[in-house]
Amino acid sequence: MDSSAEDTALVADRHGDDERDGEEFGLFDDAVAGDTRDPYPELARTRREHPVQRLDSSLMPHEESAPVFFVYRHEDISRVLRDSETFCSGHIIELIMGPVMGEHIMLGMDGPQHRRYRVLVSTAFRPKVMDRWESELAARVGNALVDGFAERGRAELVREFTFPYPTQIIAGILGLPRDDYKQFQRWSIAILSFLSKQDEAVVASREVKEYVAGILEDRRRSPREDLLSDLAHAELDGEHLSDEEIFSFVRLLLPAGVETTYRSTGNLLLTLLCDPDQLEAVRADRSLVAPAIEESLRFETPLLNITRLATKDTEIDGVPIPAGSTVMLMLAAANREEERYSEPDRYDIERAEPKPHISFGQGPHICLGMHLARMEMRVALNLLFDRLPGLRLDPEADDPHIRGQVFRSPTAIPVLFG
Repeated sequence: MDSSAEDTALVADRHGDDERDGEEFGLFDDAVAGDTRDPYPELARTRREHPVQRLDSSLMPHEESAPVFFVYRHEDISRVLRDSETFCSGHIIELIMGPVMGEHIMLGMDGPQHRRYRVLVSTAFRPKVMDRWESELAARVGNALVDGFAERGRAELVREFTFPYPTQIIAGILGLPRDDYKQFQRWSIAILSFLSKQDEAVVASREVKEYVAGILEDRRRSPREDLLSDLAHAELDGEHLSDEEIFSFVRLLLPAGVETTYRSTGNLLLTLLCDPDQLEAVRADRSLVAPAIEESLRFETPLLNITRLATKDTEIDGVPIPAGSTVMLMLAAANREEERYSEPDRYDIERAEPKPHISFGQGPHICLGMHLARMEMRVALNLLFDRLPGLRLDPEADDPHIRGQVFRSPTAIPVLFG
Protein backbone atom coordinates (compact mmCIF):
# COMPACT_ATOMS: atom_id res chain seq x y z
CA MET A 1 0.00 0.00 0.00
CA ASP A 2 1.46 3.43 -0.91
CA SER A 3 1.76 6.24 1.65
CA SER A 4 -1.30 8.15 0.45
CA ALA A 5 -3.42 4.99 0.68
CA GLU A 6 -2.08 4.34 4.16
CA ASP A 7 -2.97 7.90 5.21
CA THR A 8 -6.49 7.46 3.81
CA ALA A 9 -6.92 4.19 5.69
CA LEU A 10 -5.70 5.76 8.93
CA VAL A 11 -8.12 8.65 8.58
CA ALA A 12 -10.97 6.21 7.88
CA ASP A 13 -10.05 4.08 10.89
CA ARG A 14 -9.84 7.13 13.10
CA HIS A 15 -13.20 8.40 11.83
CA GLY A 16 -14.73 5.02 12.62
CA ASP A 17 -13.23 5.14 16.13
CA ASP A 18 -14.63 8.64 16.67
CA GLU A 19 -18.13 7.56 15.59
CA ARG A 20 -18.03 4.53 17.89
CA ASP A 21 -16.75 6.62 20.82
CA GLY A 22 -19.52 9.16 20.25
CA GLU A 23 -22.18 6.44 20.19
CA GLU A 24 -20.78 4.77 23.32
CA PHE A 25 -20.56 8.11 25.09
CA GLY A 26 -24.15 9.01 24.26
CA LEU A 27 -25.48 5.68 25.52
CA PHE A 28 -23.42 6.01 28.69
CA ASP A 29 -24.60 9.53 29.45
CA ASP A 30 -28.26 8.78 28.74
CA ALA A 31 -28.16 5.86 31.19
CA VAL A 32 -26.33 7.70 33.95
CA ALA A 33 -27.59 11.27 33.90
CA GLY A 34 -31.33 11.09 33.36
CA ASP A 35 -33.18 14.07 31.90
CA THR A 36 -34.21 16.31 34.81
CA ARG A 37 -33.78 19.88 33.60
CA ASP A 38 -34.22 21.88 36.79
CA PRO A 39 -34.27 20.10 40.17
CA TYR A 40 -33.62 23.28 42.15
CA PRO A 41 -37.16 24.56 42.86
CA GLU A 42 -38.11 21.19 44.39
CA LEU A 43 -34.82 21.01 46.31
CA ALA A 44 -35.41 24.50 47.69
CA ARG A 45 -39.00 23.73 48.71
CA THR A 46 -38.00 20.54 50.51
CA ARG A 47 -35.02 22.24 52.17
CA ARG A 48 -37.35 24.86 53.64
CA GLU A 49 -40.17 22.51 54.64
CA HIS A 50 -38.31 19.28 55.55
CA PRO A 51 -34.56 19.95 55.95
CA VAL A 52 -34.17 16.35 57.19
CA GLN A 53 -36.67 14.14 55.39
CA ARG A 54 -37.38 10.44 55.90
CA LEU A 55 -38.23 8.49 52.75
CA ASP A 56 -41.80 7.19 52.77
CA SER A 57 -41.55 3.51 53.82
CA SER A 58 -44.14 2.57 51.19
CA LEU A 59 -41.54 3.45 48.54
CA MET A 60 -39.01 1.01 49.96
CA PRO A 61 -38.47 -2.27 48.04
CA HIS A 62 -38.82 -4.43 51.17
CA GLU A 63 -40.69 -3.90 54.42
CA GLU A 64 -37.53 -4.71 56.40
CA SER A 65 -35.39 -2.19 54.48
CA ALA A 66 -33.39 0.19 56.66
CA PRO A 67 -34.68 3.78 56.76
CA VAL A 68 -33.42 6.35 54.26
CA PHE A 69 -33.07 10.03 55.15
CA PHE A 70 -32.39 13.04 52.92
CA VAL A 71 -30.45 15.97 54.37
CA TYR A 72 -30.70 19.34 52.61
CA ARG A 73 -29.02 22.08 54.67
CA HIS A 74 -25.37 23.06 54.46
CA GLU A 75 -24.77 23.04 58.23
CA ASP A 76 -26.27 19.57 58.70
CA ILE A 77 -24.43 18.11 55.70
CA SER A 78 -21.13 19.56 56.94
CA ARG A 79 -21.64 17.98 60.33
CA VAL A 80 -22.33 14.54 58.82
CA LEU A 81 -19.29 14.72 56.54
CA ARG A 82 -16.97 15.67 59.41
CA ASP A 83 -18.21 12.86 61.69
CA SER A 84 -17.01 9.66 60.00
CA GLU A 85 -17.40 7.65 63.23
CA THR A 86 -21.17 8.20 63.33
CA PHE A 87 -21.68 8.35 59.55
CA CYS A 88 -19.42 5.90 57.74
CA SER A 89 -18.64 5.14 54.11
CA GLY A 90 -17.99 1.40 54.24
CA HIS A 91 -21.37 0.48 52.76
CA ILE A 92 -20.23 1.92 49.43
CA ILE A 93 -18.09 -1.17 48.88
CA GLU A 94 -20.79 -3.71 49.67
CA LEU A 95 -23.80 -2.01 48.14
CA ILE A 96 -22.56 0.10 45.26
CA MET A 97 -18.99 -0.06 43.99
CA GLY A 98 -17.37 -3.17 45.42
CA PRO A 99 -18.00 -5.60 42.53
CA VAL A 100 -16.49 -3.11 40.08
CA MET A 101 -13.94 -1.09 42.05
CA GLY A 102 -12.61 -3.78 44.39
CA GLU A 103 -12.60 -4.01 48.17
CA HIS A 104 -9.79 -1.47 48.62
CA ILE A 105 -11.64 1.56 47.27
CA MET A 106 -10.72 4.61 49.34
CA LEU A 107 -14.28 6.01 49.28
CA GLY A 108 -15.39 3.00 51.32
CA MET A 109 -12.73 3.30 54.02
CA ASP A 110 -12.92 5.05 57.39
CA GLY A 111 -10.69 5.59 60.40
CA PRO A 112 -7.03 4.48 60.50
CA GLN A 113 -7.34 2.42 57.29
CA HIS A 114 -8.56 5.44 55.38
CA ARG A 115 -5.91 7.76 56.84
CA ARG A 116 -3.09 5.34 55.93
CA TYR A 117 -4.33 4.83 52.39
CA ARG A 118 -4.96 8.54 51.82
CA VAL A 119 -1.48 9.49 53.02
CA LEU A 120 0.13 6.94 50.71
CA VAL A 121 -1.74 7.96 47.57
CA SER A 122 -1.69 11.71 48.32
CA THR A 123 2.05 11.82 47.68
CA ALA A 124 1.12 11.63 44.00
CA PHE A 125 -0.88 14.90 44.28
CA ARG A 126 1.76 17.12 45.86
CA PRO A 127 2.08 20.69 44.46
CA LYS A 128 5.32 20.09 42.53
CA VAL A 129 3.76 17.17 40.66
CA MET A 130 0.57 19.17 40.03
CA ASP A 131 2.62 21.96 38.45
CA ARG A 132 4.26 19.46 36.12
CA TRP A 133 0.94 17.98 35.09
CA GLU A 134 -0.38 21.46 34.32
CA SER A 135 2.54 22.57 32.15
CA GLU A 136 3.44 19.27 30.48
CA LEU A 137 0.18 17.33 30.28
CA ALA A 138 -3.07 19.29 30.58
CA ALA A 139 -2.05 21.96 28.07
CA ARG A 140 -0.72 19.36 25.63
CA VAL A 141 -3.87 17.23 25.79
CA GLY A 142 -6.13 20.27 25.48
CA ASN A 143 -4.24 21.69 22.52
CA ALA A 144 -4.23 18.34 20.72
CA LEU A 145 -8.01 18.09 21.07
CA VAL A 146 -8.57 21.66 19.86
CA ASP A 147 -6.31 20.93 16.87
CA GLY A 148 -8.95 18.45 15.77
CA PHE A 149 -11.61 21.12 15.20
CA ALA A 150 -9.95 24.56 15.30
CA GLU A 151 -10.00 24.98 11.51
CA ARG A 152 -13.71 24.15 11.21
CA GLY A 153 -15.04 27.25 12.95
CA ARG A 154 -17.53 25.12 14.87
CA ALA A 155 -17.45 22.21 17.33
CA GLU A 156 -19.54 20.18 19.75
CA LEU A 157 -17.46 20.59 22.89
CA VAL A 158 -18.89 17.77 25.03
CA ARG A 159 -17.86 14.90 22.73
CA GLU A 160 -14.91 16.68 21.15
CA PHE A 161 -13.38 18.25 24.25
CA THR A 162 -14.87 18.06 27.75
CA PHE A 163 -15.15 14.24 27.92
CA PRO A 164 -11.90 13.13 26.22
CA TYR A 165 -9.93 15.90 27.96
CA PRO A 166 -9.90 14.54 31.57
CA THR A 167 -9.86 10.94 30.31
CA GLN A 168 -6.64 11.53 28.39
CA ILE A 169 -5.15 13.52 31.27
CA ILE A 170 -5.76 10.64 33.69
CA ALA A 171 -4.20 8.23 31.18
CA GLY A 172 -1.21 10.54 30.87
CA ILE A 173 -0.89 10.97 34.63
CA LEU A 174 -0.81 7.19 35.02
CA GLY A 175 1.91 6.99 32.38
CA LEU A 176 -0.07 4.93 29.85
CA PRO A 177 1.15 4.79 26.23
CA ARG A 178 -0.63 7.32 24.00
CA ASP A 179 -1.60 4.56 21.58
CA ASP A 180 -3.74 3.05 24.35
CA TYR A 181 -5.73 6.23 25.14
CA LYS A 182 -8.73 5.18 23.01
CA GLN A 183 -9.01 1.81 24.74
CA PHE A 184 -8.64 3.48 28.14
CA GLN A 185 -11.48 5.85 27.23
CA ARG A 186 -13.72 2.90 26.34
CA TRP A 187 -12.89 1.23 29.64
CA SER A 188 -13.71 4.51 31.36
CA ILE A 189 -17.16 4.67 29.76
CA ALA A 190 -17.88 1.05 30.73
CA ILE A 191 -16.80 1.47 34.36
CA LEU A 192 -18.64 4.79 34.71
CA SER A 193 -21.81 2.93 33.67
CA PHE A 194 -21.60 0.51 36.62
CA LEU A 195 -25.00 1.50 38.01
CA SER A 196 -26.85 0.62 34.80
CA LYS A 197 -24.57 -1.97 33.16
CA GLN A 198 -22.78 -3.74 35.97
CA ASP A 199 -21.78 -6.82 33.94
CA GLU A 200 -20.01 -4.68 31.35
CA ALA A 201 -18.41 -2.60 34.10
CA VAL A 202 -17.08 -5.72 35.84
CA VAL A 203 -15.52 -6.95 32.59
CA ALA A 204 -13.90 -3.56 31.97
CA SER A 205 -12.66 -3.46 35.57
CA ARG A 206 -10.99 -6.85 35.15
CA GLU A 207 -9.39 -5.78 31.87
CA VAL A 208 -8.06 -2.58 33.45
CA LYS A 209 -6.51 -4.63 36.26
CA GLU A 210 -4.84 -7.00 33.82
CA TYR A 211 -3.59 -4.10 31.73
CA VAL A 212 -2.27 -2.06 34.66
CA ALA A 213 -0.59 -5.11 36.25
CA GLY A 214 1.96 -5.37 33.47
CA ILE A 215 2.76 -1.65 33.56
CA LEU A 216 2.97 -1.66 37.37
CA GLU A 217 5.51 -4.48 37.32
CA ASP A 218 7.63 -2.48 34.89
CA ARG A 219 7.40 0.69 37.03
CA ARG A 220 8.60 -1.18 40.11
CA ARG A 221 11.71 -2.20 38.17
CA SER A 222 12.20 1.08 36.29
CA PRO A 223 10.36 4.06 37.85
CA ARG A 224 9.33 6.98 35.65
CA GLU A 225 7.76 10.37 36.33
CA ASP A 226 4.18 9.13 36.41
CA LEU A 227 1.49 8.24 38.92
CA LEU A 228 1.90 4.47 38.68
CA SER A 229 5.58 4.85 39.60
CA ASP A 230 4.65 7.08 42.54
CA LEU A 231 2.05 4.57 43.75
CA ALA A 232 4.40 1.62 43.26
CA HIS A 233 7.05 3.22 45.49
CA ALA A 234 4.91 5.18 47.98
CA GLU A 235 5.93 4.32 51.55
CA LEU A 236 4.63 5.09 55.03
CA ASP A 237 6.50 3.72 58.06
CA GLY A 238 8.10 1.10 55.83
CA GLU A 239 4.75 -0.01 54.39
CA HIS A 240 3.87 0.07 50.69
CA LEU A 241 0.58 -0.14 48.81
CA SER A 242 -0.36 -3.63 47.68
CA ASP A 243 -1.10 -4.35 44.03
CA GLU A 244 -4.81 -4.70 44.80
CA GLU A 245 -4.84 -1.32 46.54
CA ILE A 246 -3.23 0.28 43.49
CA PHE A 247 -5.68 -1.42 41.13
CA SER A 248 -8.60 -0.10 43.20
CA PHE A 249 -7.16 3.41 43.18
CA VAL A 250 -6.75 3.36 39.40
CA ARG A 251 -10.37 2.25 39.04
CA LEU A 252 -11.44 5.07 41.38
CA LEU A 253 -9.65 7.61 39.21
CA LEU A 254 -12.09 6.85 36.41
CA PRO A 255 -15.33 8.02 38.09
CA ALA A 256 -13.60 10.52 40.37
CA GLY A 257 -11.09 11.95 37.90
CA VAL A 258 -13.06 11.67 34.68
CA GLU A 259 -16.79 11.91 35.34
CA THR A 260 -17.01 14.81 37.78
CA THR A 261 -14.29 16.78 35.96
CA TYR A 262 -15.83 16.44 32.52
CA ARG A 263 -19.21 17.40 33.94
CA SER A 264 -17.79 20.35 35.91
CA THR A 265 -15.96 21.65 32.84
CA GLY A 266 -19.06 21.32 30.69
CA ASN A 267 -21.21 23.09 33.29
CA LEU A 268 -18.67 25.93 33.50
CA LEU A 269 -18.53 26.39 29.73
CA LEU A 270 -22.26 26.25 29.07
CA THR A 271 -23.13 28.50 32.01
CA LEU A 272 -20.69 31.15 30.79
CA LEU A 273 -21.72 30.81 27.15
CA CYS A 274 -25.34 31.38 28.18
CA ASP A 275 -24.37 34.63 29.93
CA PRO A 276 -22.57 36.81 27.35
CA ASP A 277 -21.77 39.62 29.80
CA GLN A 278 -20.01 37.37 32.29
CA LEU A 279 -18.40 35.42 29.43
CA GLU A 280 -16.84 38.61 28.08
CA ALA A 281 -15.78 39.70 31.56
CA VAL A 282 -13.83 36.47 32.10
CA ARG A 283 -12.41 36.48 28.59
CA ALA A 284 -11.11 40.02 29.11
CA ASP A 285 -9.88 39.56 32.70
CA ARG A 286 -8.37 36.15 33.35
CA SER A 287 -8.15 36.83 37.08
CA LEU A 288 -11.89 36.04 37.02
CA VAL A 289 -11.29 32.46 35.83
CA ALA A 290 -10.84 31.13 39.38
CA PRO A 291 -14.03 32.72 40.80
CA ALA A 292 -15.92 31.66 37.67
CA ILE A 293 -14.89 28.05 38.37
CA GLU A 294 -15.89 28.18 42.04
CA GLU A 295 -19.22 29.83 41.27
CA SER A 296 -19.93 27.23 38.60
CA LEU A 297 -19.19 24.39 41.05
CA ARG A 298 -21.67 25.97 43.45
CA PHE A 299 -24.31 26.90 40.90
CA GLU A 300 -24.32 23.60 38.98
CA THR A 301 -23.01 20.91 41.30
CA PRO A 302 -21.75 18.04 39.08
CA LEU A 303 -22.71 15.36 41.65
CA LEU A 304 -25.95 16.27 43.39
CA ASN A 305 -25.75 13.91 46.37
CA ILE A 306 -23.56 11.45 48.24
CA THR A 307 -24.43 8.82 50.86
CA ARG A 308 -23.35 7.83 54.34
CA LEU A 309 -24.50 5.05 56.72
CA ALA A 310 -25.42 5.76 60.34
CA THR A 311 -23.31 3.47 62.57
CA LYS A 312 -25.36 4.12 65.70
CA ASP A 313 -28.57 5.78 66.84
CA THR A 314 -28.17 9.52 66.44
CA GLU A 315 -30.07 12.60 65.32
CA ILE A 316 -29.76 15.37 62.74
CA ASP A 317 -31.45 18.68 63.48
CA GLY A 318 -33.61 16.97 66.08
CA VAL A 319 -34.73 14.15 63.74
CA PRO A 320 -33.92 10.67 65.12
CA ILE A 321 -31.68 8.63 62.80
CA PRO A 322 -31.63 4.90 63.75
CA ALA A 323 -28.44 2.90 63.39
CA GLY A 324 -28.19 1.33 59.93
CA SER A 325 -30.02 4.17 58.20
CA THR A 326 -28.83 5.44 54.83
CA VAL A 327 -28.25 9.18 54.88
CA MET A 328 -28.42 10.97 51.52
CA LEU A 329 -26.60 14.31 51.58
CA MET A 330 -28.10 16.69 49.04
CA LEU A 331 -25.05 18.76 48.06
CA ALA A 332 -26.89 20.67 45.32
CA ALA A 333 -29.52 21.84 47.81
CA ALA A 334 -26.86 23.05 50.25
CA ASN A 335 -25.07 24.94 47.49
CA ARG A 336 -28.18 27.03 46.83
CA GLU A 337 -29.28 27.67 50.40
CA GLU A 338 -30.88 31.12 50.80
CA GLU A 339 -29.49 31.66 54.29
CA ARG A 340 -25.95 31.12 53.00
CA TYR A 341 -25.93 32.68 49.52
CA SER A 342 -27.55 35.91 48.36
CA GLU A 343 -29.72 35.18 45.30
CA PRO A 344 -28.53 31.56 45.21
CA ASP A 345 -30.25 30.80 41.90
CA ARG A 346 -28.21 33.45 40.08
CA TYR A 347 -24.79 32.69 38.57
CA ASP A 348 -22.53 35.56 39.69
CA ILE A 349 -18.75 35.36 39.30
CA GLU A 350 -18.27 38.56 41.32
CA ARG A 351 -20.22 37.80 44.48
CA ALA A 352 -19.54 40.39 47.17
CA GLU A 353 -19.04 37.79 49.90
CA PRO A 354 -18.38 34.41 48.27
CA LYS A 355 -18.71 31.47 50.64
CA PRO A 356 -17.13 28.06 49.95
CA HIS A 357 -19.35 25.54 48.22
CA ILE A 358 -19.61 21.92 49.34
CA SER A 359 -19.25 20.23 45.93
CA PHE A 360 -15.97 18.54 46.89
CA GLY A 361 -17.32 17.42 50.28
CA GLN A 362 -15.73 18.13 53.65
CA GLY A 363 -14.00 16.29 56.45
CA PRO A 364 -11.77 13.22 56.12
CA HIS A 365 -13.21 12.26 52.72
CA ILE A 366 -12.88 15.67 51.08
CA CYS A 367 -12.06 15.09 47.42
CA LEU A 368 -8.39 14.20 47.04
CA GLY A 369 -8.41 15.30 43.40
CA MET A 370 -10.09 18.69 43.87
CA HIS A 371 -6.92 20.63 43.04
CA LEU A 372 -6.43 18.51 39.91
CA ALA A 373 -10.03 19.20 38.86
CA ARG A 374 -9.62 22.94 39.39
CA MET A 375 -6.36 22.92 37.44
CA GLU A 376 -7.93 21.07 34.52
CA MET A 377 -10.89 23.48 34.42
CA ARG A 378 -8.58 26.50 34.55
CA VAL A 379 -6.34 25.22 31.78
CA ALA A 380 -9.33 24.27 29.63
CA LEU A 381 -11.08 27.63 29.91
CA ASN A 382 -7.93 29.67 29.24
CA LEU A 383 -6.95 27.44 26.32
CA LEU A 384 -10.37 27.64 24.66
CA PHE A 385 -10.38 31.42 25.01
CA ASP A 386 -6.88 31.64 23.54
CA ARG A 387 -7.37 29.18 20.68
CA LEU A 388 -10.98 29.92 19.68
CA PRO A 389 -11.50 33.69 19.21
CA GLY A 390 -15.10 34.81 19.49
CA LEU A 391 -16.15 31.53 21.13
CA ARG A 392 -19.94 31.55 21.38
CA LEU A 393 -22.96 29.25 21.33
CA ASP A 394 -24.25 28.25 17.92
CA PRO A 395 -27.50 30.26 17.64
CA GLU A 396 -29.05 27.57 15.43
CA ALA A 397 -28.35 24.77 17.92
CA ASP A 398 -31.22 22.81 19.43
CA ASP A 399 -31.54 24.09 23.00
CA PRO A 400 -28.28 23.02 24.69
CA HIS A 401 -28.96 22.57 28.38
CA ILE A 402 -27.71 21.03 31.62
CA ARG A 403 -29.60 17.98 32.85
CA GLY A 404 -29.52 15.15 35.40
CA GLN A 405 -30.85 14.16 38.80
CA VAL A 406 -27.69 12.52 40.23
CA PHE A 407 -24.95 13.76 37.91
CA ARG A 408 -25.49 17.03 36.02
CA SER A 409 -23.86 18.27 32.84
CA PRO A 410 -24.76 19.52 29.36
CA THR A 411 -26.14 17.21 26.73
CA ALA A 412 -24.09 19.10 24.14
CA ILE A 413 -22.23 22.40 23.76
CA PRO A 414 -22.46 23.39 20.07
CA VAL A 415 -20.24 26.42 19.48
CA LEU A 416 -19.00 28.74 16.76
CA PHE A 417 -15.73 30.68 16.77
CA GLY A 418 -13.49 32.75 14.57
